[in-house]
Parts: sequence; structure tokens; C-alpha cells
Amino acid sequence: MEACSRGITWVRQALTDWGLLDRGQDALLIAAELLSNAAKHAGGIRRLTLTHHDGLLQITVTDPSPDPPRLRAHRPESVGGHGIFLVDRLAQHWGTRPHGRGKTVWATLSLPP
Repeated sequence: MEACSRGITWVRQALTDWGLLDRGQDALLIAAELLSNAAKHAGGIRRLTLTHHDGLLQITVTDPSPDPPRLRAHRPESVGGHGIFLVDRLAQHWGTRPHGRGKTVWATLSLPP
């Protein structure tokens, strides 16, 4: 989970450098969930990217597994298993695309003015 912590720290620093940290708190949660899912369920984190333009922020995490994450029925009372549900709720759009033998999971969110 060290890679997850480093990734979250990197996202926080990038948002700070761009002057977006106060508007990008959901981005930290989305990044944490995507990183955690890659580490726990997909064989590790291969790459993390963060881009912003025109009021949109995109977070991408690449991992070695070709299996896409699945949005399951949400059970608020369960311990764990909320990751993709949270991404689905917080992101404007999210999805996956193949990347070599693995995949990239991406999420785009609007930054409030």
C-alpha cells in the first residue's frame, strides 16, 4: 500500500501546484480508490496520471490486469467494497480502456469554479 500512499501524496501535490487543491478534494478520494483497487485487485499500480483543462480533471491508473472493475449493487452497511460506487458517484464519467495486457481505469470530474 506504500505505492497508494505515494500516489495520493503526488495527486495532492499536483493539485496544490495547480492551485486546485481547495476544489479537488473529490479527486483525492477518486485517486485513492483507483489506486487501492489496482493494488488490491489488479496486480499493482503501473502508472498514475493527472491532467486538467477546461474545468475538467482526469485521473488515470494503469495496472497489469485486463479485468475491468465492476460496479456492483451498493450495500451501505458493508465494510469495504465501496470503491467503484464512490468513483461512479463522484466522477462526471469513468471507464476503462485496454493498455497492453492490462488496462487503464480513468475518471473525469468537473472542478467547481
